[in-house]
Amino acid sequence: MKNYHTTALTFIFLVSIFISCQDSGQETNIDVSENPEEADSLMSMLNLPDGFQISVFAEVNNARSLAMSPSGTIFVGNRRGDKVYALQDEDNDFKAETIVVIDSGLSSPNGVAFRDGDLYVAEINRILKYPDVENDLANPPSPEVVYGDYPTEEHHGWKYIAFGPDGMLYVPVGAPCNNCLSDDEVFASITRLDVNGGEPEVYAHGVRNSVGFDWHPDSGELWFTDNGRDNLGDSIPPCELNFVSEAGQHFGYPFCHGGDISDPEFGDQRPCEDFRKPAFRFEAHTAPLGMTFYTGNMFPAEYKGDIIVAQHGSWNRSNKVGYRLMRLTIEGNEATSATVFADGWLDEATQNQWGRPVDVLQLPDGSVLVSDDQAGLVYRISYSG
Repeated sequence: MKNYHTTALTFIFLVSIFISCQDSGQETNIDVSENPEEADSLMSMLNLPDGFQISVFAEVNNARSLAMSPSGTIFVGNRRGDKVYALQDEDNDFKAETIVVIDSGLSSPNGVAFRDGDLYVAEINRILKYPDVENDLANPPSPEVVYGDYPTEEHHGWKYIAFGPDGMLYVPVGAPCNNCLSDDEVFASITRLDVNGGEPEVYAHGVRNSVGFDWHPDSGELWFTDNGRDNLGDSIPPCELNFVSEAGQHFGYPFCHGGDISDPEFGDQRPCEDFRKPAFRFEAHTAPLGMTFYTGNMFPAEYKGDIIVAQHGSWNRSNKVGYRLMRLTIEGNEATSATVFADGWLDEATQNQWGRPVDVLQLPDGSVLVSDDQAGLVYRISYSG
């Protein structure tokens, strides 16, 4: 059941946030550390299914990609800032008491991944490794450059990274434009990299801008979100959910969008039939980013195997859409339905928003963390039934 209770404090506080967002055009971070009532008021604006709760896990400026170590340290990257953070919940109350800056002065360190004791961070053109990072979080190690020759173009240059079941690091390289055809095949792709040495290989072609992916818990196939091109109107093309059944497949960009929409500029060069069609078409401009297959035991049993996707929200549409979490029911290799799992970051009546979900990370207890780069918060969503 949705919670529509709005206190006077909530209304006044959110109005001030909305005005600030509109005036500055920038993401607005919310300081709730001095006034927990403000956090409670914000959480009361969010709507989840019966039995679910949402709370603030941590405040992190421009919180973007999330990764977790086996010991429970949460690493957070950001896109508009220059820092990477480590969060620790030392007393197990589901709030991070310790927030450490691992490094600063970085170039859009959006992507974070953890493997064998080492933290990996993706800048625009480099993959960095912080060896044995948890040995002394207060004095983090200097990074090693794992690979430094990704493109330097900033347009769609920020990266989401994760290790696959094959031990390779998967690194997307977005198109350096809204809609263009590059001679360099690394653009508009998802690459994979052996972090022990070697050059990246293109794993998937025709991917305009993926900022989130995960591997199917049964098939092991890579599923990823992709943001559709702009300037074709409010309703087209759709954003996409895709999966790779074999390396080297092409997903259409810039020739074809959504599986069946020929691009007005490049569509005459190759037909839509040449490309792999989406597993699911999201509403245009909703900007799906982080996603995870839910494999935990806390949520109701029917959630297991489904995908939870963070929709960052539109920036160039007559009426805003997105700013929510979606639940996609997955049966085999088909997305059979999509429902809103959490919303309330956008007031549809006023068209003002105070938050933009970015990434989704499942915790060992079956709850999930969600980052929000506008509010500067990391939330925890749990279920008590």
